[in-house]
Amino acid sequence: MDTLDNSNNSPQIVALLKNHSTPLQNLEDLDPLMDYIGDAKYVLLGEASHGTHEYYTWRAKITQRLIKEKGFSFVGVEGDWPDCYRLNRYAKGYLNSGTDIYTVMNEFKRWPTWMWANWETAAFIEWLKEYNKKLSADKRIGFYGLDVYSFSESMNSIIEYLEKNDPKALQIARTALECFEPYSKDEGQSYARASAFVPILCEKEILTMLTEIRKNIPNYNSDAENVMSTEQNAYIARNAEKYYRAMIKRGSASWNIRDEHMVSTIERLLKFHGNQSKVIVWEHNTHIGDARATDMASEGMVNVGQLLREQYATEGVIAIGFGSYKGSVIAGRNWGDDMRTLKVPKAIEGSWEHAFHLASNGQNRLLLMNNIRNEKCISDYIGHRAIGVVYNPEHESYGNYVPTILPKRYDAFIYIDQTTALHPLHIQPDGSQIPETYPFGM
Repeated sequence: MDTLDNSNNSPQIVALLKNHSTPLQNLEDLDPLMDYIGDAKYVLLGEASHGTHEYYTWRAKITQRLIKEKGFSFVGVEGDWPDCYRLNRYAKGYLNSGTDIYTVMNEFKRWPTWMWANWETAAFIEWLKEYNKKLSADKRIGFYGLDVYSFSESMNSIIEYLEKNDPKALQIARTALECFEPYSKDEGQSYARASAFVPILCEKEILTMLTEIRKNIPNYNSDAENVMSTEQNAYIARNAEKYYRAMIKRGSASWNIRDEHMVSTIERLLKFHGNQSKVIVWEHNTHIGDARATDMASEGMVNVGQLLREQYATEGVIAIGFGSYKGSVIAGRNWGDDMRTLKVPKAIEGSWEHAFHLASNGQNRLLLMNNIRNEKCISDYIGHRAIGVVYNPEHESYGNYVPTILPKRYDAFIYIDQTTALHPLHIQPDGSQIPETYPFGM
């Protein structure tokens, strides 16, 4: 979408947002949202960028209330499993899990480090650690990464575990790692190129490893969560290999593998935590908002929000999107760039963010979609801003607005009129880059 038609922000749409949204200033203003969530098993909390302070802090506030008032079991985030698993162990108070939060976060080495190694996440994890002290070990709230990117780290975690617990599977894992080793320096980019000529490459070795680990899971006697983590790392290796092979084809294949992996990870975590468990998901709007209500559908793309709605609607799936009118954000201007604070310009006329600005008189607002879902004037696609880890504000009108039917994409929406940049811990990435994903690197 090259330009946006400002006729989209008709007086009817602005009036609708003004009349049906409510002020959002404090925790009590979330009460209507808590009532709306009810007994839902899945609550998906989005963000319109990976570097905005207010998105992280409001997600944390909502999450804290969900944990305290509705008994949610764990948080799954758009992050790497090995890194977030260390945060999980720290938050649950395991022995030898780190002396302080900053030591644990210092292990985040993959660009963009700021996504989870930041003051806002640190504050939430410290709150979670303190909250968990009141709970028995089997009831403590977890924090897990759902993403598929961490092939090398996951393989290293597998080998470290198998060295102590399963010599036979260890040899199989080492064979798989040796197969992938020539392609490991650029996080799968060379593997993707090589797969164009030899399509199977290391697929057999990875599958053999996954099969062996799954077969032997009942015999592993170390703590149950580490056993689960080892199995999850094997799934990551399997799906990362599929993801890398799909990268060379472009299109929607790699995106779909990634989001399908996130959903299967959520399913495994729910099974691990028991039949009554409930999950809170922190991911970009592009993952948690139903893809069928955007132009992603025309590209053959699915996402977490769509897949969960399709499979688990009867158990309650609530997707909450975020957006803002203007402000600042942490991002890079290209892949692997130094993190920097960038200005987020005023939203383009004709966008959802512009309509909210006109309707809100500069105030933050909460909108529940059941109040407006059947209104005809908002049944067309309207641009909705999306900022990834790579962002160039001067070019945002050429690719940072996703055509969206907002009431179908989300169940609720949190609008922040003016946002500020996230507060990263100043950690230098190790030079490796995550594979470029479509769209926006989200």
